[in-house]
Amino acid sequence: MTSIEIALLVLAVMLLGYVLGRVTAPEPAPPPAPPLDEPVPAKSSAPRTDLLHIESLNGPVLILRGTWVEAANSAACSLLGRRIVGSDIRLTVRHPALLDAVEQVMADGASDEREITGLGGGGLGQGNRSFRLRALADAEGRCIVLLDDVTQAKATERMRVDFVANASHELRTPLATLTGFIETLQGPAAEDEPARQRFLGIMAQEADRMRRLIDDLMSLSRIELDKFIRPNQPLNLAGIASEVARTLAMRLEADQRQLVIDEPAGLPPVIADRDQVLQVLHNLVSNALKYGRSGTPISVSLVAGGDHVRISVRDIGEGIAPEHLPRLTERFYRVDSQRSRTMGGTGLGLAIVKHIVERHRGRLEIDSRQGEGTVVSFTLPAAPG
Repeated sequence: MTSIEIALLVLAVMLLGYVLGRVTAPEPAPPPAPPLDEPVPAKSSAPRTDLLHIESLNGPVLILRGTWVEAANSAACSLLGRRIVGSDIRLTVRHPALLDAVEQVMADGASDEREITGLGGGGLGQGNRSFRLRALADAEGRCIVLLDDVTQAKATERMRVDFVANASHELRTPLATLTGFIETLQGPAAEDEPARQRFLGIMAQEADRMRRLIDDLMSLSRIELDKFIRPNQPLNLAGIASEVARTLAMRLEADQRQLVIDEPAGLPPVIADRDQVLQVLHNLVSNALKYGRSGTPISVSLVAGGDHVRISVRDIGEGIAPEHLPRLTERFYRVDSQRSRTMGGTGLGLAIVKHIVERHRGRLEIDSRQGEGTVVSFTLPAAPG
């Protein structure tokens, strides 16, 4: 056998051994399963956030890695601008309290909660909004910032505090007058009959003022309780203005005033509470009596307008300056406090009117020209059919 044949035979044997080794070599064994009694490691309890799920949250939400914004939901983009995503928050927001919260959470991994204002000045009034900020770290080293708008809640609380303070002041004033006159009658004026009669008259006026104020407060409270319960009964408005005229006949006659009623035939019925509509008209005509000129007429007109009926009360008088018009329906707001109190006003009449009109899903409008007079109008929804 030649040397070449011997070399080919050796190569064939080596190739055959390689092939046989590949076919018969056993597969590597899988790692052994853990014993059945060995506890399965618990998943981390650290909060996790799916980038696709933050859109379902109502308030603004940001997800940051370091100072870079990875994601933001539509509420956050609306508040801070769409350029916020993919940017350095230090360059796009620049709010010290928010940046401080992010820095603290990223540094120690703890959560942070605080209240911030002045965030998002892009829209009208946005700079005055208040937010409760919550920032926390997730398991992947990111920071999640949630913003809860508490502007309305703070405004409501401020209104409540102002209301209590104003109500206390309005009640304290006549009460102090009563107390002072009682002490005078018990002392220096005990035997002074003319002074006693004069003081008793003033005391009766102050007590009557307190009674009207308490009545208005209770009325306002009842109206607010029913604010979200819309009336559901049809009401025929025919003759309702004449009923108010009869109630106020003595006051109209004493001031040489006449109530002129424009009530066309065939007015459609409205969905309304009769007693509350009477209360609105009574308050508006009373205001016209107080602030219109003596001897001038007061006009009440009713006009059908498709899906509603519009009722307007017009007086001829000094009118109201434009800067006062937006605040006239605030509780205890008065253009002239001294004149209002002298005329027996409680400062709650138009607030009551506004709440009643809102309960009826109507609209209240006040138009006034100085030197000419004031027109107060409100709408009531027409009954279907």
